[in-house]
This record gives sequence, structure tokens and C-alpha cells, in this order.
Amino acid sequence: MSHTLHPMRKARLQRSELAVPASNPAMIDKAADGPTDYVFLDLEDAIAPSEKVQARKNAIQALNDIDWRAKGKTVSVRINGLDTHYMYRDVVDVMEQAGDKVDTLLVPKVGVTGDLYMVEAMVNQIEQAKGFTTRVGLEALIETALGMANVEAIAQFGGRLEALHFGVADFAASMRARTTNIGGLNPHYPGDQWHASISRMVVACRAYGLRAIDGPFGDFSDPEGYKDGARRAAALGCEGKWAIHPSQIALANEVFSPPEAEVTRARRIIEELRKAEAQGKGAAQLDGRMIDAASERMAMNVLVLADAIAAK
Repeated sequence: MSHTLHPMRKARLQRSELAVPASNPAMIDKAADGPTDYVFLDLEDAIAPSEKVQARKNAIQALNDIDWRAKGKTVSVRINGLDTHYMYRDVVDVMEQAGDKVDTLLVPKVGVTGDLYMVEAMVNQIEQAKGFTTRVGLEALIETALGMANVEAIAQFGGRLEALHFGVADFAASMRARTTNIGGLNPHYPGDQWHASISRMVVACRAYGLRAIDGPFGDFSDPEGYKDGARRAAALGCEGKWAIHPSQIALANEVFSPPEAEVTRARRIIEELRKAEAQGKGAAQLDGRMIDAASERMAMNVLVLADAIAAK
């Protein structure tokens, strides 16, 4: 193991993340009472320009009126991009009026570390001015060619950054990829078109202590397609996935929750290794297979997640 280690900056249960357009208060209320781990109130892509100001007001009201934490939810706000004139008012108004109620700000289309620096500087000053004792985190959407080209540098950005998300639709557009699917398999590509990109983002996350989250799957009438995409993301190391429709929440929770058999095996691995350790051994056998310190690290990942789910 390298002497340079970057521990997890902030652990949060994020198996399912429901995208909710802040222009629709009824959807916000339903999201608060639903089974998702995470909700992000969207001020960006899901909101028409004519609705931006009202959506921002709706988000602020929902943050103040709903006790999200009592409902077991982490609540985030996706602000508008830094290339728009909406972004600065998103940060100022949300933070000044509800900065002690929001958990994270989701920054879209992050291309360089300076994008995060700008948002963080604003958040820092507003928290200080308002005397908030809570600390709002930042999450970054990697959804452009520039963002992916700089993903390792972005992941190293210090301060408030907690997670990276893969935004497949805008990434496909930025790459000029010949597809119109949002997160589904491309019949003209042999395999998963986004495997390399998600894997690169996940490596950057795990190297620097961030959570890795997969983005949307557009066809909410295809639950098996959604689950297949979630399983591929989980296999690469993502710990959760967006839901753009309430029907996708249970699918994400299922895929990103360890099955009981897996949890049981993880506990047995730890138990057998403790017995071996007491005998001065560094490895052991379980069900005819060798287990060692690497097995323990994998097992602990399962148990930490299982405990977080149980505590929800």
C-alpha cells in the first residue's frame, strides 16, 4: 500500500438518487416521502428558461418546509451551469435562504477545477456571513469531454467535494457519439459504450476519497435495462445510480444493496481471518478458497454498506 492515502471524505448512503424538477412542488412532496436515499432538486436541465426563477423559489421553500433528514433523505440542489447567468443566483439564493437545510450542491458540466473553486468560494463566504454551522458539500457532474479529460485533477480538488457523477446524455453529446440513448446499450457498439469512461471516473473517485455515482437511464419503461445498467456500474465500483422516475428507485436500491448471502459471507470472512490471526496466520480458507487481507478489505466494504442500510 502506498504511503499516500486519501480516505473517504464523506460517506453517505446514495444507492438511489431521484431527480426532481423543482418546477413541480407536488413531485417534490412525493419525493420526500418516497423510498429513495437521495433527492436532488433540479434547477438545470429539467427546467425551462421561463421557469428558472420560480423553480429556484420552489426549491428554497421545499428545503425550509420539509424535514428531509427526519425522512431519511439526503437532499441536494443541482444548480445551473457556470456558463449561464442563472448559476450565481442559484448559489446565492439557495445558500442565503436555506443553506443550513441543504446537504450538497450538484455542479453540472464541471470541466476544470476552477469551476468548483468558484462555487466553493461563494459557499464559503455565504456560510460565514450567515453564521451557518452546517457545512454544505459539493458534488460534480462529469458530463463533458473536458471534464473527463481533467477528471483526475477534478477529483483531487480539496475542500467540499464529496462525489462525482457520470452524466451520460450530455457526455454523449459532448463526445459527438452516434447514439440517442440515455444510458442504454448501443446496438452498433459491441458492449457497453460507456465502460471506459465510467471506469476512469470511478478510479479517480476511489483514488481520492470520493463517492462514484452513475447517472440516468432514460427509458423508464424498461426496468430490466435499467437494472442491467446499474449492475454494470456497480461492477465497476459505482455505489449508486440516478432515478429519473419513481419506478426506478426500488431497482437502484435492489442492485446497490448487498444480498443477505453476500453479507453473511462477508461476516464469515472476517470471522475466519480473526481465527487465523489468533493463530499467527495471515491467510485462511473458507469454502475451499483462500482468503487474506485483500478479502477482508472487500468484505468490510460489504459490511459498511449493510450497516448503513440497516441504520437508515
